Parts: sequence; C-alpha cells; structure tokens
Amino acid sequence: MSRPCSSQLAPSPYDQGGHSLEAEPVTSASASVRPARLAPLYAAGFVTAFGAFSVAAGLGATGEEIGLSLLRIGVLLALYDVAEVLLKPVFGSLSDRIGAKPVIVGGLLAFAVLSLLGLGADNALLLAGARLGQGAAAAAFSPAASASVARLAGAGRAGRYFGRYGSWKGLGYTLGPLLAAALIAVGGLPLLFGVLSASAGAVAVWVAVALPAIPPLPRPRYTLVDLVKQTTDRRFLVPTIALATSTAVLGASVGFLPALATADGADLVSAVAIASVLAVTLTVVQPWLGGLRDRGLLSDRAGTVLGLCVTATGVLAAAMPWGPGGLYLAAVLIGAGIGLVTPFAFAALADSTPPERMGRTMGSAELGRELGDSAGPLVVGGVATVATLPIGLAVLAAIAVAVAVGVALTPAKAGPAPAG
Repeated sequence: MSRPCSSQLAPSPYDQGGHSLEAEPVTSASASVRPARLAPLYAAGFVTAFGAFSVAAGLGATGEEIGLSLLRIGVLLALYDVAEVLLKPVFGSLSDRIGAKPVIVGGLLAFAVLSLLGLGADNALLLAGARLGQGAAAAAFSPAASASVARLAGAGRAGRYFGRYGSWKGLGYTLGPLLAAALIAVGGLPLLFGVLSASAGAVAVWVAVALPAIPPLPRPRYTLVDLVKQTTDRRFLVPTIALATSTAVLGASVGFLPALATADGADLVSAVAIASVLAVTLTVVQPWLGGLRDRGLLSDRAGTVLGLCVTATGVLAAAMPWGPGGLYLAAVLIGAGIGLVTPFAFAALADSTPPERMGRTMGSAELGRELGDSAGPLVVGGVATVATLPIGLAVLAAIAVAVAVGVALTPAKAGPAPAG
C-alpha cells in the first residue's frame, strides 16, 4: 500500500480487524539499515530512563540526610516531569523541522552539561537546576529518538524495533535505582550526577558518529484547525490513550506494590525487588512481542487490547490478599501487559503518521505517557486515602479494562484522513 500524500494521516492499523497494515519505508535507505545502526538510539533511551529513575531514587533515599525537607524532595522529583510535559511536543516538532539527529545529539550534550550542576548537591538551587535541566534535555532527545526508530525501521519492522527501544528503556528503569545506590554509597549524589553526565556525553558522541542521517522532509503548512483535527483523530488518540493507561499502571505499581509487600511483612529488599521484577519482565518481553506484531501474528488492535487486559489482571492480582508471593506474580503480569501495549501502540502511531511530522506525533504521545505516569499514582493514592490501597488498585484495573473495551469497540475509520 502506498503512502498517502503528506497532507493526510496514513491508514491506521487500528482501522483493521485483522493483521496490521505496514507502512512503506520512509527513506530509500531505511530498508538497508542494519539493526546495529540503531544501537545509539537504544542507548539514548537507556540514558533517559537511567537519569530519571536513578536521581529520583537517590534523592528519595538521601535527600533528608543532606538537609532537604520532604516538600523540597517532592519539588525536585517533580521538576524533571514538569519539564518533559511542557517541552516534549515542542522538541518533537523541532526534530521535524531540522532533523532528528541534531536534536538527539544536542539534547544529550545538554543533559551532560546540565548534570554537572548536580556536583554541587549540597545546594538546593543547583540540584533544582540540574533536575530541571535534565528533564528539559530528555524532552529534546526522547521524542526525536522515537521518531528516528519509526523512520529507520522501515516497512514491517516497527514493532520489533520499538520493542528493542522500549527494552533498553526498561533496563534503565531496572538498573537506575540499583546503580544509584552503589554510586551514592561510594561518592554521594555528586558521583551519581558525574556518571550521568559522562554517560550522556559518550552516547552523544556515539549518536553523532554512528547514527545514519535522517534528513527532514518537506512539511505542509498546518493551521490550528489542522492541528486540532490531527490530535483528536482516533488514529492518534487510541494508541496514545493506551500508552497513557499502561504508563499510569507502571507509575502506580512501582510505588504501591512494594508498599503492599511491606504491609504484608516483607523486608525492605524483598519489597523493593518486586519493582525490579516488573521492570525486568518489561525489558525481556518487548522485543519478542514486537516481533509477533511484525510477523502479522497479532494485529495492533488485538495486541493493545490483550496487553491492557493482562495489565489489569496483574493489578487485580496485586489487590488480592495473597501476600508477597502473589505480588511477585502480579509484577510479572503487569510487566508483560505493559510490554505488549508499548511496542504495538508506538508502531501503530508510526504507521499512521506521515514521516514529515513523526517527531511531533511522538512528542505528543510521550506527553500522554507523562500525564499517565503522574495520574496513575494520584488515582490510586486518592482512592486509598478514602478507602484502602487494594480498592485503589482495583479502580486502576477497572480503568485499564475500560480503555481496553474502548479500543476494542473503536469503529473503523471510514473515508479520507483529516487534511493537513
């Protein structure tokens, strides 16, 4: 099937009941790109997750020891996400205008430089500047990296490559807190920020040297009405809402599953290990599940619905009074469900977006994920305040099931896509 003209959205895999549609290569070289050439993008994804989770864990564990109040710790933790929410769509659009590679390299270099502010970790203002700067820099290279994966993957390979990209981000989620604990034990927060700076700088050089050039494509002039049509079109909304829902479950599970284990009498190591089991599962399953999508064994609609249902089952399992053992099973189910939703939803977005505005679409989708990441813990925590934590988790599971039903019942898009 040929690409539609640049003023239209491509047909969406969610419009089909059977196998997903395949986008044609967006560049003549995309079909010949070797998997190893995408390795710098996977490393960029790792840096994003490692930077977010390691500093969050480090501040949570040592903030009071260096004189920070709980309120200041909360503000420092939030600054990273605030910067990402505000800037991801902006930098995604910038990557469409000037090309993804310079945005990725620039964002990684900015991450490296601004992380150096954390060397003065005894100063709350420097810590705030480092955290805000890291979030802004990650907002630059994260959507540009996702757009690059979409453009370089080519026809029939988006699921596999988004699975690998998500897997490396999952590895960053897994190793971030562990590496933070080891580095802080040796040299405190300054050593952690120094390692983050060096890591981002090294990956920036790797991207600059090894990543194939991805030139920007001619873009039609969009009006505000066009923007509203594109961002409210079901081919964008359905996978984005699915991504936001799965990320909401991830954010809530990482925080509340260990809390449930502690309440059930588990020691600290056993409780924290539940979050690691979830992250490891998420890391392992994504490339394999993305490959199922590319081989036509599972459509995007079916894969997303199944993933949300497995995720909801895991959350419900966590709400049951089965003790710490049941929470480990719940963590595996949640990780597997999110690992199914993520590559399928991102690949659907890639297939339904014209390449000349891939960055903006990925930035907007990442914005949805950030909002979900914030909303999940708030929903569970709010319900738990007036009821119990298991009931809060049950409400979150019900939301995931409702979204799955909505995806399953979304009617096929008839007629031409909205014009640009």
